Amino acid sequence: MKNITLRQLRYFEALARHEHFSKAANESGIAQSSLSVQIAGLEATLTQKLFERSTRHAQLTRFGENLLPRVRDILRAVDDLGDMARASRESFVGQLRIGIIPTVAPYLLPNLIRHLQEAYPGLDIQVRETLTQRLISELAEGTIDTAIVALPISEEAFTETRLFSEDFVLVRPMKDHDLPPPNIKALRKMKLLLLQEGHCFREQALSFCRMHTSVAGETMEGSSLSTLVQMVGAGIGVTLIPEMAVPVETRSASVSVVRFKNIIPNRTIGMIWRRTSPIAKQLKIMSDVVKQAAEFNRGLNK
Repeated sequence: MKNITLRQLRYFEALARHEHFSKAANESGIAQSSLSVQIAGLEATLTQKLFERSTRHAQLTRFGENLLPRVRDILRAVDDLGDMARASRESFVGQLRIGIIPTVAPYLLPNLIRHLQEAYPGLDIQVRETLTQRLISELAEGTIDTAIVALPISEEAFTETRLFSEDFVLVRPMKDHDLPPPNIKALRKMKLLLLQEGHCFREQALSFCRMHTSVAGETMEGSSLSTLVQMVGAGIGVTLIPEMAVPVETRSASVSVVRFKNIIPNRTIGMIWRRTSPIAKQLKIMSDVVKQAAEFNRGLNK
């Protein structure tokens, strides 16, 4: 049997995650044709078919499903070796794979990356923006080192450290700018625009409004905060957004922003990593730099 390469295993894991050759190739930084060749080579070495292929998708075969957890264990072990080497250095250098949720990424990342690069000049920062549940899975699998998410996560395998808390504000059409902020009862009667299923911010907004996760006819969905704000500007309804998003999302929309009184919705953003990570100590120190970036960011937005 020919030797199986780590490169092949990484491509296999990426394709298993995305179930799509183009997406897996983009993430891996190679051409789709090259990815196909590597997967075919792995299948030839194992003399087993790993994927059922169609024009759009690549679905794992039964053998592929059985192989996947073992491949992830191998890749995690190899990555841990690199982490041990990084942990032994006085200064943190090399690659940092950081995940971040979409309702934080556009507003925090510019200052965050700048602060990290200033604090750790040798750091190669790789950013992964996706939903919380995907970040939790990738962190557990060892494909990212740390993640910035809304707390609490309450997973025993992870260390959580608080970065900052922020309020939510109500975004409504400009014609309503003179009206007082609504109470929860009044808000529930409005057309509330929400992010799609899977976004933790959606659940936080629904919780504040004391609404169920599916309220037919009373809510509409958007794929991003930007989309929601533009829909509000078009007079479709109202929405909630985190305070950090206000300067970016409202500058080109005909909307007004109002802060709630008495009961104020908010969230806590934090940084998480695996308790068993060889670089856990470095990540704890690094979280202070992330806090500084967040505070700087909030100062700019005031």
